[in-house]
Amino acid sequence: MKIELFNEGSLMKSKCYFCLCSLILLLAACKTRDDADPKWSRGPFDFLVTNVRIVDGMGNPWFRADLGIRRDRIVAVGDLDGSPASRIVDAEDRVLTPGFIDLMGGPNSTVLVTDFVSAESKLRQGITTYLSGEGNSPAPQSDTTQPQPLPTVDGDSIAWRTYGEYLAILEERGIPLNVVHNVGATQVRRIVLGEKAVEPTPEQMEEMKALVRRAMEDGAVGLSTSLIYPPAIFASTEELLELARVAGEYGGMYFTHMRNESYAVLEAIREALTIGAGAGVPVHIYHLKAAGEENWPLMDRALALIDSARAAGMDVTADIYPYIRNGIGLGSFVHPRHYYQGDEAFRNRLSDEAFRQELRQEIEMTKDWENWYRWVGMEWDDVLLVNIPEEMPREFVGMSLKEAAKQLGKDPWTTFFDLVQAGGTGVNPKSMNEEQKWAALRRPWVMIDTDANPVNPNSADASHPRAFGAFPRVIAKYVQEDGVIELEEAVRRMTSLAANRLGLYDRGRVAPGMRADLVLFHPEQLRDRATFQNPLQYAEGIDYMWVNGVLTIDGGELTGAKGGRPLLYGSGTRKKPVKP
Repeated sequence: MKIELFNEGSLMKSKCYFCLCSLILLLAACKTRDDADPKWSRGPFDFLVTNVRIVDGMGNPWFRADLGIRRDRIVAVGDLDGSPASRIVDAEDRVLTPGFIDLMGGPNSTVLVTDFVSAESKLRQGITTYLSGEGNSPAPQSDTTQPQPLPTVDGDSIAWRTYGEYLAILEERGIPLNVVHNVGATQVRRIVLGEKAVEPTPEQMEEMKALVRRAMEDGAVGLSTSLIYPPAIFASTEELLELARVAGEYGGMYFTHMRNESYAVLEAIREALTIGAGAGVPVHIYHLKAAGEENWPLMDRALALIDSARAAGMDVTADIYPYIRNGIGLGSFVHPRHYYQGDEAFRNRLSDEAFRQELRQEIEMTKDWENWYRWVGMEWDDVLLVNIPEEMPREFVGMSLKEAAKQLGKDPWTTFFDLVQAGGTGVNPKSMNEEQKWAALRRPWVMIDTDANPVNPNSADASHPRAFGAFPRVIAKYVQEDGVIELEEAVRRMTSLAANRLGLYDRGRVAPGMRADLVLFHPEQLRDRATFQNPLQYAEGIDYMWVNGVLTIDGGELTGAKGGRPLLYGSGTRKKPVKP
């Protein structure tokens, strides 16, 4: 039997098929060489960093190696001596780490409007990525919530409704560092229900869920809450659970500034766990604390409660900021049912001495709310003034309310009510102790945040020093000074642990193939300079920084490059609902 393997037509097809297979094999070989061949990985690089100690972000001991960057990726780590590169940076035995990730960094519209003027407050800390949004969030927006006046960029007024529109603006205008977004439960509640203490109807609940759904489809990381501030305080556990379920359909999370961070902190943690379990989503607790000296012993119990939940298989984490003073509006010292109504009638009533005495008695005698006066020891000498009315002397910034009252020749309570009536006063009360910071840092699931917006020092009167110094302070104080944790572990909290929490699996590690978000510094020279008396001071010690492979700090100086990106949750693509 004669078997004809090829005829003229089949021969031509076979030749084409052979050529195609050869091309595929060639491309595969190139891909393999790209990933693994030491000769290929020797360059050329855009940047080659030599003589460096690498702290890889995963908690491993530091090691010596060179590092090559091409475009937005780390492409080689090892002995790269003699490799060609467009720019060689001699690290001179500095430490190279992944860029730091801020788990709660405030709104980013100021970065959009002012570029480096406000972003520098984060960049100088080594922060290359931050999570934006708490109870409020940049999107969604409506006619009633859209910031007014509209933000202006290069003379153009900009407006948006959805995250898709907002992220497109960020992409077009460019930003100096990466931002990740969540969708604020306060934001969607304010759009649908306004400011009042009402429960949503079934129709309104569906409208709120639709807003969360659209935000998740646009790349939000999850749902976030700020449950001590109105109108968020009016939301029931069931309402939050329903919204969190929508985030869970897209693989999202539940982030929370809990209902209570003092006498009822354990109950607040249990509510967060209930929402996470009911919605089937991971939980992250913002700035975990036990505020008020009488409540400080609750911190160990709070940490143990989270340990127990994790041991039972629940994915729950938290973050802290490295200061024992928090930042809050002075009006928060009044029960929220009075102050947070936000109406002029309340401020007018403060002119009535009898009403002031009624409020003072309530503040001194009750604790069924976040009673900050009680938590600072029922004295005004541990309440530092931050933002003050224009008519008050600037030297009062950083002064205690008690000392300011003395300077004004007034009683402290009179000064307190006068400032609340004037509005806009911010304070830093001493509400925590160092022991709870140490205890939290010894838990492997605790990360770091600034709990602060990017700050423009040219226009801000003051700020909490954490806005300028939180991340360097962790290394300067808790690693170098107190010895609470090792450098490698501190870096892990600020890099890979945070990246995993936000689904940014191509960041937070120093390894080939990872995004080139990197910082270079001497650990002994990295320090925070911002104080409560002089908070608008940039941190020192970040000598070089790359954001997506773009050199952003060069020899201690900002380059003006906009290497940042809005990052979408997970793989970086718009997510689809998870099938049940």
